[in-house]
Amino acid sequence: MRIGGKVYVSLSNRVLVESIITNLEKVEQTFSIAESCTCGMLTSAFAYRSGVSKTFLGGVVSYANSVKQEVLGVSQTTLETRGAVSKETAMEMAKGAKQKLNSDWSVSVTGIAGPTGGSQEKPVGTVCFAVVGPNIEEVRRENFQGDRQAIQNITVDYALRFLLETTNKKFNH
Repeated sequence: MRIGGKVYVSLSNRVLVESIITNLEKVEQTFSIAESCTCGMLTSAFAYRSGVSKTFLGGVVSYANSVKQEVLGVSQTTLETRGAVSKETAMEMAKGAKQKLNSDWSVSVTGIAGPTGGSQEKPVGTVCFAVVGPNIEEVRRENFQGDRQAIQNITVDYALRFLLETTNKKFNH
């Protein structure tokens, strides 16, 4: 699959999920999810796995800014100055989920899946991601192409890869 100027080799989400769970089970650590534009799709990627609750504590679907603020602790200032789709909001979402759900790790996604809501500065397909873990914080902004469903599916895949890549960095040093 080609996304922008990059070519991605598709692994099934199950392979990514199993790898994430294996990494975290080895070190007895947990994770949580905060998601907006995927509306629960990222969380549901873990639903098929029996026993996942040993590592996956839960997720927050925060479509509304009020939920980002009241549940995840995203600051009003961040939302007003940077917007709901920003690296700063993604980081605050991940930190908020990690803190509220008392997990070792958290991954967040916030973006514009379309077809409406885009702007010149943040076109449809703009998605921000954050991963927070023990002594590690990473954030990224990507731009994906496609219709709403394609952007949401690509976002889930990318978030799983980002979490796996970040845990691999942490545990394979």
